[in-house]
Amino acid sequence: MQFDITLVSILRALVEVAGLALLGQGLLAVLAGKRRQDNFVYRLFQVVTGPVTRAVRRVMPRFIIDAHIPLVSFFLLLWLWIALAVLKRYLCGMHGLSC
Repeated sequence: MQFDITLVSILRALVEVAGLALLGQGLLAVLAGKRRQDNFVYRLFQVVTGPVTRAVRRVMPRFIIDAHIPLVSFFLLLWLWIALAVLKRYLCGMHGLSC
């Protein structure tokens, strides 16, 4: 396997983990309500998604409120995941592989 395809696959897997953690965190926030901060699993999701949400908070304008940052992060990760899928398909075609 080519190094560039492997690198794109690893990046795509990391994006998938972060996206699914954000999705789980959001679902648990809806189910747990106001007591979500007391939930161990919710805090675990916050540890996993913390780097992504902090990075998105830095690049987003200040008029976007902090409560919307996880949702914005999820959609940015979704678009990044799709872009990495397209890039992987292109690289596989370029190397003559059927990935």
